[in-house]
Parts: sequence; C-alpha cells; structure tokens
Amino acid sequence: MITLSSIGDLTSAQEAFRDLHKTHPDLFEKFLDVIYLTRALQFKYQYMGCLLMDEDPGENTPGFVHSSVLRLYKREIQQLKNDENIRALRAILKEHKSNGYAKLCLLVLGQNPESLVGPTFVQ
Repeated sequence: MITLSSIGDLTSAQEAFRDLHKTHPDLFEKFLDVIYLTRALQFKYQYMGCLLMDEDPGENTPGFVHSSVLRLYKREIQQLKNDENIRALRAILKEHKSNGYAKLCLLVLGQNPESLVGPTFVQ
C-alpha cells in the first residue's frame, strides 16, 4: 500500500497528538508505551494500527514469532483499547489514516513532519 503525505496533513496530525497529550496524558503515555513495545519487538507499526482500529492486519502480521509473545503484545494493545478515552485516539488515527500508521507513530516519537513528507510504501 502506498501512502501519500503532505506537510499540511502531517502537521495537522502532529498538532492532534499534541492536543491528545494535553487533554488525555495517561492515554497518550499508554499509546507511546505501545509504540515503544512495537518498536522493541520489531513489529510493523501498520500491524499495531490495525489491531488498535480493529482492522485485519493481513500480511502485516509478524511471522516467526512465538505465540506467547503475540499474546502478550495483543494484551498490551487491549489494555490501551480499554482506556475510557480511547475514542479520542481512534478519532485521530482514523482522521489521519491516509498518512499511514508508521508515519503517525514516528510523529508521536517526535520526528519532524518535514522529514516524513512524500510517498511511502507501507508493508
């Protein structure tokens, strides 16, 4: 899947995440923890986003991972989804989905929107 991102789209997403951090700091921290876990396990951000948004991850599902690790990861995702304010995060992810979950996660991690502009092939 190819995602196209403009500087305006990415800046808007960055501002939405900053607002989320201000209005729902606990939710933002849980989301950040899941992003770091995804990164540590070397899973695709697309996989994480699909699980959060109840979408089929398809080919983004990690291969050659022990089932206990996947269960642990999915449990962490579920804890995030159980947050009472999850709708706020899901709204941002849905609104900015065209940028791709990977770019959105990189914004949350502090990457500059200018560095993420342009087409990207998402796996």
